[in-house]
Amino acid sequence: MGSSESLLYDLSTLRAATDNFSEENKLGEGGFGPVYKGTLQDGQEIAVKRLSKTSQQGHVEMKNEVVLVAKLQHKNLVRLLGCCIQEQEMLLVYEFLANKSLDKILFDPVRRQELTWGHRFRIIQGIGRGLLYLHEDSRLTIIHRDLKASNILLDPDMSPKISDFGLAKLFSLDTSVGNTSHIAGTYGYMAPEYALHGIFSAKSDVYSYGVLVLEIIAGRRNTFSQYPGTNNEDLLTTVWRHWSHGSVTGLLDGCSADGLQPSEMLRCVHVGLLCVQEDAHLRPSMATVVVMLNSRSITLPVPTPPAYLVRSRAGALVRSQTHEEETPAGAVRVPFGNDAYISDMEPR
Repeated sequence: MGSSESLLYDLSTLRAATDNFSEENKLGEGGFGPVYKGTLQDGQEIAVKRLSKTSQQGHVEMKNEVVLVAKLQHKNLVRLLGCCIQEQEMLLVYEFLANKSLDKILFDPVRRQELTWGHRFRIIQGIGRGLLYLHEDSRLTIIHRDLKASNILLDPDMSPKISDFGLAKLFSLDTSVGNTSHIAGTYGYMAPEYALHGIFSAKSDVYSYGVLVLEIIAGRRNTFSQYPGTNNEDLLTTVWRHWSHGSVTGLLDGCSADGLQPSEMLRCVHVGLLCVQEDAHLRPSMATVVVMLNSRSITLPVPTPPAYLVRSRAGALVRSQTHEEETPAGAVRVPFGNDAYISDMEPR
């Protein structure tokens, strides 16, 4: 074992490949635990995801990820090479992508200049195709539940691959909506019906995709200030304001205009806003999204104002239905930082 064709890896092989999980080989850390770069004896580069002892995700999530990803084959999904469960170690082995995750480039003031408009549009399209495959085109019906910039890996050509299926849910053919009291995901990307009530469906993934589309265009995270009196708007408010004032081109973060067609960018913003509407029934399916992005002849519906959430001083999440409404007394906007992880929140 130890070649790239293996499904099960020896722990000794992975220790040797990662130099005993050295800090120098550490690529990053997620809800599951740290991820390390490794090189097998045959020269194959790999990414090894190691379950952290303090992780809120565990054996169930790992088994979930192995079972799901092993059955999926799509150019916009990261490829699982195998796994290892030995000596209380739980490890997943993936193909290695040199450009790492989208957030490492998109939100870096210097590196994001590498992402021309042409790159960004292809990334938006690729993520859309990958999500459509999960929802409708694979033999399974899968809701990802944690789509975000750090879970999008980029290959050498800047083509996107969706990763991290630890929170994904498999639906039967006669089921399309799920409910949970164990809400886990990332603030800033979570649909309001999921964050508040634990209801998830393909449309909650669509919401996350819409946030991601708008982040890719604007080159900034969907976050806002926690401090009263600051003018730091959340991204959805900023995009809606530009949309309402007819100044959408002002959203671009100064990236290279290589290949930029204003109508193409406008369509992407339009699709992004349709995806983040508060009413899940108004959000398009991913099949419709893919068609919208690739056809200039389709007239798109008018989006309603995006949802945003506020947190009362008592700590409860509260929905405000439009950006025109005032924030309830005694409440502040939720600091939906993209790395804030929540779990075990009881739905109201």
